[in-house]
Amino acid sequence: MLLKTFGWSFAITALGLVAAAFYGGWTAFGLVAILAVLEISLSFDNAVVNAGILKKMNAFWQKIFLTVGVLIAVFGMRLVFPVVIVAITAKLNPVDAVNLALTDKDRYQQLVTDAHPAIAAFGGMFLLMIFLDFIFEERDIQWLRWIERPLSKLGKIDMLSVCIALVVLLISAMTFAAHAHQHGGIHVDKAQTVLISGIAGLITYLVVGGLSGFFEDRLEEEEEREQEAEEEARSSGKPVSAVALAGKAAFFMFLYLEVLDASFSFDGVIGAFAVTNDIVLMALGLGIGAMYVRSLTVYLVRQGTLDDYVYLEHGAHYAIGALAVILLVTIRYEINEVITGLVGVILIAWSFWSSVRRNRAEAEAEGNGDPSDDKAEVPSGV
Repeated sequence: MLLKTFGWSFAITALGLVAAAFYGGWTAFGLVAILAVLEISLSFDNAVVNAGILKKMNAFWQKIFLTVGVLIAVFGMRLVFPVVIVAITAKLNPVDAVNLALTDKDRYQQLVTDAHPAIAAFGGMFLLMIFLDFIFEERDIQWLRWIERPLSKLGKIDMLSVCIALVVLLISAMTFAAHAHQHGGIHVDKAQTVLISGIAGLITYLVVGGLSGFFEDRLEEEEEREQEAEEEARSSGKPVSAVALAGKAAFFMFLYLEVLDASFSFDGVIGAFAVTNDIVLMALGLGIGAMYVRSLTVYLVRQGTLDDYVYLEHGAHYAIGALAVILLVTIRYEINEVITGLVGVILIAWSFWSSVRRNRAEAEAEGNGDPSDDKAEVPSGV
């Protein structure tokens, strides 16, 4: 099971490290290894959230996620994306941007650093919306009940998450963006850039997430009548309509996953410049890390880990909220990537331990034969 799920990741790791050694010797080998570990540590929460979405998709779309999705993640976000950023911000054509990345690495790093406010605003707003929609949703299982219970009641107010996100964006534009950090330690006013990029991130979330949710709801409605539809199809010789609907639902969930992965990769791509400004080494290291995140996502789905450890998804979403805040703060202040990675790891580890305690409490209650045990009221450890 382990080799089947992580086989491609192991193979890509070997090829990537060998390519790095040929490209720049043992120094490049070490840099690629460090970048891979950085990407995995920063994106572990991404894998947990992805697993919660991917488990709703059939085997075919899971394969698409591991093949086409990997191409988008590795070549799109880890190689093409940094070049596109430079091309847009520096008003260069793509060929010149690539040439700059390969021949003038210092200038390339400067341009990416100067584009950080726009990247952080877009990614921060997208991730913030994911966290807000999760925390305002009423759910049977709650982790930090003292927070989640009152917020789930507030979540009944229409468009509350959008209003809060816009307020956060406005405050960020008036404070952090007014003195945005740029290359060389200088600060400039990037309020307009942050506002436009943040609104773009919000619109992207609403469009992609809305379409995904719409088709997912339609799919659930159809599944309730699935047996009747199949019987009717067999008798009339017509195809079952739920099949086409499932394809639409899976496609938009796949699209949502890719945008989500792109938002998660922002901090990894920007953080990679703290290790190296060589675009080839960045692509190799971050690409290896992205492969492991993909494999880990599928592993969590196939092992049913999210069903066994019910607070993991909560911990991952809290990590998303923390990352969104960190991205917005980095518009003005520099935050070490180690801190960013540790925040996510600590929150997920905490939620995992809470899940273990919950499972033990349930097992003890069942062993005592207590029929009144309510799973929703099992202590979460917080």
